[in-house]
Amino acid sequence: MSSIIDSFDKVTLRQLQIFLAVVEHRSFWRAAAQLDLSPPAVSMQMGRLSASFGAPLFDKDGRSIQLTAAATALIPYAERMTEALHEAFGVINALQGRLNGLVRVAMVTTSRNFGPHLLQEFRRRHPEVVLETTIANRNGVIERLEANQIDIALMGRPPQWVEVDATPFAKHPYVLVSHPENPLAKRKRISRRELTQQPFFVREEGSGTRMVHENYFIGEKLPLPNAIVMDSNENIKQAVMADMGLAFISAHTVALERQAGKLAVLAAEGMPAMREWFVLHLKGKRLSLAAENFKAFVRDEGPDFMDRFFGE
Repeated sequence: MSSIIDSFDKVTLRQLQIFLAVVEHRSFWRAAAQLDLSPPAVSMQMGRLSASFGAPLFDKDGRSIQLTAAATALIPYAERMTEALHEAFGVINALQGRLNGLVRVAMVTTSRNFGPHLLQEFRRRHPEVVLETTIANRNGVIERLEANQIDIALMGRPPQWVEVDATPFAKHPYVLVSHPENPLAKRKRISRRELTQQPFFVREEGSGTRMVHENYFIGEKLPLPNAIVMDSNENIKQAVMADMGLAFISAHTVALERQAGKLAVLAAEGMPAMREWFVLHLKGKRLSLAAENFKAFVRDEGPDFMDRFFGE
């Protein structure tokens, strides 16, 4: 028992922080660069940490290193301890009345038409808050959420494999669009079955737009039409405006193109598909007062803002 207590005294939080950096980079050299240390200092601290646990943590494999079973087992505990210290600082700062004025927000690319305007409206009302904004595809936003790199996310359907606290704040219609001169644009009703013969453009697997496309046909046990994958809604819009095919897309993404007469919304069976926009964060995450204020703003002011912005 005394040897375990002695080991407790030898392990430091700094060693655990260095350990997590080495795990992330699989390299003492890159971990040292991240932490502004020398590679020998990193190697020495990892040697001491291995000695404290009485087990090797890394095996060398050429220029890279591999984790041992002991290192893999240690990872979640090291993450928990460093995160607990960050939370402790957050609680103490809140008790002392010091508001952390930074809110890290990530939004999916589908929201880029209105998202920055929504954030700017919040800035106008809360000039003391600093908003750090990231725009990424759905998977990119979820990855940042899981890694705790952001406080708040704005997106469509919440992720299924990550526990989140999600609040809807606006309707999110998806529509089927074509070139205005496409023969289908003159039709008053278009069946799902005949659309299986049309060429389509779609986003990558996992995107909300791709899910709408696939559910539209698979939900009625119809074959998926031929489709070309594109990496952005902007590229899809350009292809459809060139009359190269059709696409399911967020109505909020094509509002300007519709007003300019460059895209037409088709009267397709079962469309528009109504979804919702959500403001969300990791379940159980302790939000700063600034982040709580931003979340409340989106929840309470978001519906009216969206109505005004899109004229709905």
